[in-house]
Amino acid sequence: MKIRSRSADGEKIETQMAPMIDVVFQLLIFFMLTLKIIEPEGDFSISMPLGQTSTESTDDPQIEPLKIRLRASADGALAEVLVNGETMGVGPAAFQRVNTKVFDEIVGLGDNADDLEVEIDPDYGVPYSGIIATISACSGRIENKEVTRFVSKIKFAPIREEAP
Repeated sequence: MKIRSRSADGEKIETQMAPMIDVVFQLLIFFMLTLKIIEPEGDFSISMPLGQTSTESTDDPQIEPLKIRLRASADGALAEVLVNGETMGVGPAAFQRVNTKVFDEIVGLGDNADDLEVEIDPDYGVPYSGIIATISACSGRIENKEVTRFVSKIKFAPIREEAP
């Protein structure tokens, strides 16, 4: 058996980088395509207001929608959150109170809970984060990594004109 010496050939054994990079990219593409991200938020069933109100009459007694009013201050910040005229305050605690109020309404309706609608009536200057927080508070809650849905019928009141 003949043993080759390194010094005689003068060649270094180098690893081929091109095939290694190809394999890394194939693995990267494989994992990107098989990854499934599940988000519990963002699935809102919202109906926007129409230009005119309908004057349809129905014989079935309908449940009055839960009216949530968002008032803006002069500088454009959220000043007050009201549910059916009852003040809930401002900030994250207010949206927690809204969530509790919606839950209490659903519990009070019993079998008719699916018919409950929420009407959001924001001022012209209310920031979008306040509107999204209101939608999230009405939609349900997440407890122990389980989603509990409250209301799926959320609509907006017609736009109020900007105060002069």
